[in-house]
Amino acid sequence: MKPKLTRQAQFAMILCAFANHSSVQAQASTALPPPGTPQPPLLLKPTLQLQELLSASQRAALPTYLYGERASGRTDLETVLEGNAVLRRGDLVVRADRLEHNQLDDLAKASGNVYINRAGNVYEGPQLELKVDAFEGFFLKPRYQFLQGGHGQADRVDFLDEKRSVITNATYTTCRRLPGPSWMPDWILKAASMTLDYEEDIGVAKGAVLSFKGLPILPVPYLSFPLSDLRKSGFLPPTIGLDNVNGAELTLPYYWNIAPNRDAKFSPTLMTKRGVNLGGEFRYLESNYAGTVGATWMPGDTLRASDRWSVNSVYNGVVNTPFAVLSPLGVSVNLNRVSDDNHWKDFTRVSNSASFGTSSLTQRLLANEAKVSWARGDFAASVRALKWQTLQDVDSPIVPPYDRLPQLVGRYTRGVGGFDVSVDADHTQFDADRNLTGQPNARRTFALGQVSRTWDSPGWFVRPKLQLHAAQYVFDAPLSNGATSASRAVPTFSLDSGMVFEREASYFGRDLLQTLEPRLFYVATPFRDQNLLPNYDSGATDFNFATIYTENAFVGNDRISDNNLLTLGLSTRLLDPKDGAEVARLGIAQRLRLEDQLITLPGGAPVVERFSDVLLGAGLSWNPRWSLDSTVQFNPKTEKSTRATIGARYSPGNYRVITAAYRFQREASEQLDIGWQWPLNDLWGDKGQDLGPGRGLGEGQWYSVGRLNFSLADRKLVDAVIGLEYDAGCWLARFVVEQLQTSLASANQRIMFQLEFVGFARVGANPLKSLKDNIPRYQYLREQTSTPSRFSNYD
Repeated sequence: MKPKLTRQAQFAMILCAFANHSSVQAQASTALPPPGTPQPPLLLKPTLQLQELLSASQRAALPTYLYGERASGRTDLETVLEGNAVLRRGDLVVRADRLEHNQLDDLAKASGNVYINRAGNVYEGPQLELKVDAFEGFFLKPRYQFLQGGHGQADRVDFLDEKRSVITNATYTTCRRLPGPSWMPDWILKAASMTLDYEEDIGVAKGAVLSFKGLPILPVPYLSFPLSDLRKSGFLPPTIGLDNVNGAELTLPYYWNIAPNRDAKFSPTLMTKRGVNLGGEFRYLESNYAGTVGATWMPGDTLRASDRWSVNSVYNGVVNTPFAVLSPLGVSVNLNRVSDDNHWKDFTRVSNSASFGTSSLTQRLLANEAKVSWARGDFAASVRALKWQTLQDVDSPIVPPYDRLPQLVGRYTRGVGGFDVSVDADHTQFDADRNLTGQPNARRTFALGQVSRTWDSPGWFVRPKLQLHAAQYVFDAPLSNGATSASRAVPTFSLDSGMVFEREASYFGRDLLQTLEPRLFYVATPFRDQNLLPNYDSGATDFNFATIYTENAFVGNDRISDNNLLTLGLSTRLLDPKDGAEVARLGIAQRLRLEDQLITLPGGAPVVERFSDVLLGAGLSWNPRWSLDSTVQFNPKTEKSTRATIGARYSPGNYRVITAAYRFQREASEQLDIGWQWPLNDLWGDKGQDLGPGRGLGEGQWYSVGRLNFSLADRKLVDAVIGLEYDAGCWLARFVVEQLQTSLASANQRIMFQLEFVGFARVGANPLKSLKDNIPRYQYLREQTSTPSRFSNYD
């Protein structure tokens, strides 16, 4: 008689296991050790239960469990289960109405509502034959749901082994399935066959067609795609664009995964108004060095009737030398070269059309630099060579900066008896076209010695500092006074001090901690005539709350300002006593000049005003949704503001942000800058559902995105990015119009439209980088924030 289990006894019952797993050896002992015996340390034992991936040897060592309502069979030969039959081994679960398991050849046959969950990938259908351990077999008429989120159905799935399978007449989509037999996804990929290789993490579809809203939009005879977030070689989706300079653009990128630490990308781009731009980039990563090399070449660009090209390379590494005292050495190289002066405005978006995100070649000053650095203990040194490529524009020429061929820098810092001591030295050969700079080239040796001491406590601080600036120049041509060399030594004394008072306060029913922080900064630097010296790297510092408390009115080492001035500042802050977060801030600062400042930049005038402009600053972050920050530079003599910057942000949640900034500089510029990302569904009361970063607000949501930079002085729009995004759940649509000003009289306009089939591909012109670069706090509607785990779909 066949043994049977009644329905009342439908609990989990182990009926059989493989013979080599049938014995279990007892490991525990109940005997207590003698008193005083040292106890071994407690150790955590490893477990296979929560391992994301199981190796073949680990899986083979696991037992097989069988469950069912009714069971029959022969011991160690075969088992037949009927009624809610279940087979389980490691990360594999098989459920069916009827299940046969032959232990001799490890073959399982299942029929009726068959269900497989293999490491989170689910298959359902009417019939299955499977060798459990080898995972070889077939599944007829299956429906499948992959851990990555896609699903579909097929005529047949052949499991070749635990890593490979072939799906015949397959479909694939990430659209959520709705009830009803007439349901059709918004987009679907149909293929004559799909091969899934989880060892290489590659899927291959043959005879495929991508359809959207029932219309075939992309026939693909052969398509390979990744099965995880790992890199793989293959063609990437083409991108299509349209702008007023290039015309229609078509880019067909190819990604080459050369090795785990090397890859490359090739991006030929067809521009209907200009020709073909060939771009490529190579990346490498080793244990002690890494870098990228990129290039573009456009033969016969019809826009300029010439060949156009660009090259850029970044290298950073560490080199060990035979001499222990010189090891290791840091080495860095940054090269940027383009074919002509117009490259920066003719390729406004392209540093390299195959770019992985390296340095941009859209600037007018391109640095070409090599540097070797060394540090040991209190010492640090570097050798640097820097040469600029300056892209000139006849409508707005610029004076090129000086090349540094070479520059040697050294630094020594040490604390001695409570004093901070440092010495900085710099020897540079400056070189440039004298017809453009109007001054001779030179070798300059500069040194700065500093000694400072800080006394402080929780309520106050005092920091005196003594500096000595020394420089020696050797010119390659005489100065206006006939000198071929010059030297300069300038001492500086400064005293920085301040106090911090605190009190408990309450505003608008909120308990806060309020501070009052007066600060006094004095600096004295005697006059040393430097106005006849050429200027190689000095410029005026910006006037703000950071620089108002510094000793020198200039950056660089060619001008040391003579000073006898006192800076007075006062600030107050409101802090949240729970976490110390700054809720509000108010500050004011002004300089009192006791003597005229006679040292100036070439063409500048001495500073004779006794009182500087007043700096006023305010910030407010009363809650995480709102923030306000402003700085005003006010001239008390004219009773007018010289400069002002006011910025505000409102962000009540994910995908909802509005920023606004007003920038004013008297007799120079006045601009209004507004950026936003906001769901339009809010206008008709549909707030959506906040699913968290990278998941959007739910299906059927429209978003408005954009940034507008408007010149109030010129009464015109300078730069603009305006667009719409639509989230349909399994696909996204983006339409963006962009205008970038390249000169006073010209601008580049571009239209971008993109369809993103979530979890599969993007088709069209990609506006995401433009949105991310232009809109503060812009969030992608679909961005993977965590790697899918088999335990998130665990049976």
